Amino acid sequence: MSMANKPSALQLLERVQSRGHLKNHFIVQSLPAGVDARGLEKISAEDAWALHRRLHERFIEKRGDTGGHHEKASPNFLDVKVKLAREMLASCDFCERRCGADRAAGKKGTCRVEVTPRVSSAFLHFGEESPIVPSGTIFFAGCNFACVFCQNEDISTDPENGIPVTPQKLANMATSLAMDGARNVNYVGGDPTPNLHTILESLAYQDSPVAQLWNSNGFSTVKAMRLLLDVIDIWLPDLKYGNDACAKRLSGIDGYWQILTRNLKNVHDEMIVPGHASLVIRHLVMPGHVECCSVPIIEWIAKQVPYAMVNIMGQYRPQHKVLSRHAEFKDIARRPSFEEIDAVRSLATRLGITWKPVS
Repeated sequence: MSMANKPSALQLLERVQSRGHLKNHFIVQSLPAGVDARGLEKISAEDAWALHRRLHERFIEKRGDTGGHHEKASPNFLDVKVKLAREMLASCDFCERRCGADRAAGKKGTCRVEVTPRVSSAFLHFGEESPIVPSGTIFFAGCNFACVFCQNEDISTDPENGIPVTPQKLANMATSLAMDGARNVNYVGGDPTPNLHTILESLAYQDSPVAQLWNSNGFSTVKAMRLLLDVIDIWLPDLKYGNDACAKRLSGIDGYWQILTRNLKNVHDEMIVPGHASLVIRHLVMPGHVECCSVPIIEWIAKQVPYAMVNIMGQYRPQHKVLSRHAEFKDIARRPSFEEIDAVRSLATRLGITWKPVS
């Protein structure tokens, strides 16, 4: 796509949500796997990943051919993704905690999420970023983070919250939300990452032309990102911390900065720059963390992912463990000041970041 014809970030977001715009997962399902069903079942993981790489290249070629023929193939690229996700469950490495739990055999990893996901609630959400509402939010129970300030602690800390869902039931929820007017299907939580296998499989049962939105903490492995990259239309990740020390202390996470920036850069360069998807990064301004977190984040976004929009959020409030362990977390035991929020937004403006339409 030439720079002269390239849409703005906001125009791209509007385009991928248009019901007339061919969604990525439909293209994925139009690509023949290149092996029959029995062959796909027997293929080794190594060969399946090699097949996945070839099909990804074919997807990129076909993504620009929106006027072509896109009838569902069988088996198809999505079936390859589902097979790989299911195999990853045997030594789970969906997220970068890489706990290796055999979730396929009923074991629980760090997130404590069972192999059958549980959905806490599913509804039309009007409180998300204005260009994506009404958003068809599906809240999964459980999370791979341990944020001391979590505002959804009833969902994130209780993986048994809600009802169990099969891929078909999850697809039914998504279809119902689409019929009610959702502009997108918004996978959130908790965090959706531990439920990647079921989300992927549910796409085979979804026929509504609504965008697929991944609303996550962004802590996925490279393999998990590969499985997601071709099927997601809107990426809505959090970028909370500008360094590893704050991430470790406040969310119990190691290696945060390298992992998040790697994943966001990959999404941006492979999907956003060519116009195949939209990226809106959420950054929660936290009290006392402007210099250590907000400034390096805004500067990195401006340099490395310039086609992303940023929701600079000022709604932080002390919650969860911050309330019960006030002395330990006294630096974030207050709301951010107007001056702190304004400093971050002013920096974003100076650096040319698009933030106002989504903040």
